[in-house]
Amino acid sequence: MEVVSAGTGALVGEPISGPMVPLLERAGADTATFEARLLTPDDVRSADLVLALTLEHRSHAVVAWPGALRRTFTLLELARLAEHVGRDALPEGDAAERLRALVPLAIRARGIVRVPPEEDDVPDPYRRSDAHYAASFEAIDGAVRRLVAVVSPKPA
Repeated sequence: MEVVSAGTGALVGEPISGPMVPLLERAGADTATFEARLLTPDDVRSADLVLALTLEHRSHAVVAWPGALRRTFTLLELARLAEHVGRDALPEGDAAERLRALVPLAIRARGIVRVPPEEDDVPDPYRRSDAHYAASFEAIDGAVRRLVAVVSPKPA
């Protein structure tokens, strides 16, 4: 599984915004070599799964490549849908295989599990207080943990 990062309004070549760095490093991320880059239609076209942090970003990706609609989610949306689908609905296999199998099941669940749209957005902390960065980090970290709990291989 390969994970890459690209933004819809990225400040190309810039490092991660200052207040986010210690939060990521405490969680074990290596931030030293990160450079922001713009999301391209090619990125969207070639990805098996596109995760955005807001509905606006998700829309941007789908406009760039309309064929990606059925594999593009916000992170919070996919975490919520993954919990609805559940671990037992996914086939045996490694996390990448289980994540791949989750995507069409999550698409089907999209019409069943509805929430107010703002609940699918991670708040953008850029140029705001450290508390805003912490809240955004917690939302992202929590969603990733929820998603990992569903797609992790089943214990033997």
